[in-house]
Amino acid sequence: MLSVGLTSAQAAKPLQSQLTVSHLSPVQTTAGASLQFLKSRSLDESDLTSDNLQLAQAAPPRQVTALADPSNFGDRYATDINGRVLRNDFIAVLHETVGSAQSAINLFRTHHPRDQDQVSYHALIGRDGTIYYIVPPEKRAFGAGNSVFDGPSGPETVRTNSAFPPSVNNFAYHISLETPGDGMNNRRSHSGYTPNQYASLAWLLAQTTIPDSRITTHQAVDRSGNRMDPRSFNGQGFFALLRRYPTRSGLSG
Repeated sequence: MLSVGLTSAQAAKPLQSQLTVSHLSPVQTTAGASLQFLKSRSLDESDLTSDNLQLAQAAPPRQVTALADPSNFGDRYATDINGRVLRNDFIAVLHETVGSAQSAINLFRTHHPRDQDQVSYHALIGRDGTIYYIVPPEKRAFGAGNSVFDGPSGPETVRTNSAFPPSVNNFAYHISLETPGDGMNNRRSHSGYTPNQYASLAWLLAQTTIPDSRITTHQAVDRSGNRMDPRSFNGQGFFALLRRYPTRSGLSG
């Protein structure tokens, strides 16, 4: 689910990206193609051993550049609002759109001069598994408002603007899944995500060094108690798929 973002009004030094990736850079343009809602079934346990998902590991999914307007993202910072040096490792935060992929992309591409309207993800995965790159990984997407990650060393959150509460945005990589047609509402569950979405999400995170223990959800980091996304997410099935990648060796503990 979308939430308001933070701006870079009061922060010190831009942070050199610490996110090690090999395929997170945008590689294609949208070429004017419209995004269609695909009616596909949700992931079940039999999909975890299917030939389709094995092929998805071997071949990268379709990738499209859909860059957000610069008002909807900012720099990552080396220090917080009080000048404290930041050393947070990266986390991945999973979301859902609660709308079509196209409507979310249109929102991110709209110029928003007001801080409270600024919002974005780093990447969005459509129902057909297409990965849309929206904000470069070295930049700070505005994917979570008042938020905290409860890590093994204690709560992690960063405040960069005196006008807003602290959030995880400075060290988060935000990924959203396109919601199915029966989920365009505030119900607590829906029919779930497609096998192609799970396969693309696993492929995308397999390109990073973010450990399993630092892959979380918008619901988990949100402090307001209002966020439920991604609803109906098959975490057990997803992590089983992710751990098939040789690149995840040593990252699943």
